[in-house]
Amino acid sequence: MPRYRATISYDGTDFSGWQTQTGRRTVQSTLEEALLPLSPGGAPVQVFGSGRTDAGVHARAQVAHFDLGRELPPESLCRAVNDKLPPDVRVLDAVPAAPDFDARRSAHAKEYRYFVWNAENENPLLRRYRTRVSRRLDLSAMRAAAAHFVGEHDFAAFCANPQRPVESTVRTVFWVEVEGEAPDVVIRVAGNGFLYKMVRSISGFLLSVGIGKEKPEAVAEVLESRVRTARVESAPARGLCLWQVWYGAERGGVPDDVLYPTFRSGS
Repeated sequence: MPRYRATISYDGTDFSGWQTQTGRRTVQSTLEEALLPLSPGGAPVQVFGSGRTDAGVHARAQVAHFDLGRELPPESLCRAVNDKLPPDVRVLDAVPAAPDFDARRSAHAKEYRYFVWNAENENPLLRRYRTRVSRRLDLSAMRAAAAHFVGEHDFAAFCANPQRPVESTVRTVFWVEVEGEAPDVVIRVAGNGFLYKMVRSISGFLLSVGIGKEKPEAVAEVLESRVRTARVESAPARGLCLWQVWYGAERGGVPDDVLYPTFRSGS
């Protein structure tokens, strides 16, 4: 059957995450329901994402693949699916893909962005997409701390394990950047893959450094411990957005001088 690669954007506020869960509204199940009328004979369509975003997490450009028992022009496919979708999720494109394309396994790298509103008062227009921190953040300290995350490390101390078996907790982080200035601060994290709540944990620890609760050099100490403790707090879901996924030269992928072996941090 023809395989398609789709780029999907969603506001995760009212979803219980990406992955299908019985009795819960999820992005994956919502997409599969919208594709069902396009499937010959009403055969179920499975949608596979590049990763599982948690409840409340957003996506600017999640990538997924699915097999459909018919060929449709990309514009027609997008239009037909979006007509069936609720307003908080949209398929931005859906193009034919190679039969062996896998949205998760074929990915070279991902970037997440964590958005912070650093002000005493909440911005009501951004409250669904920013985490408010009322205390003034020390961005220089956060940037110094960010440098310790870059490279290949065992991130067990920054993983909130929900009893999901993983072969290894070692991951490579290509860059961690703290950008902007109060009130609008963004933490950018890119790597070859992420553990459960890893980016939210990195962001939460950087915020602890920003308010003076932790020192920048504490990152190395916690990483070396390889033990998750209450010292590492997961930042709230609403500030996190899956920003982009790279698949190499076939789709204008990440240049080699960014991925291998150059690492960078700071703004």
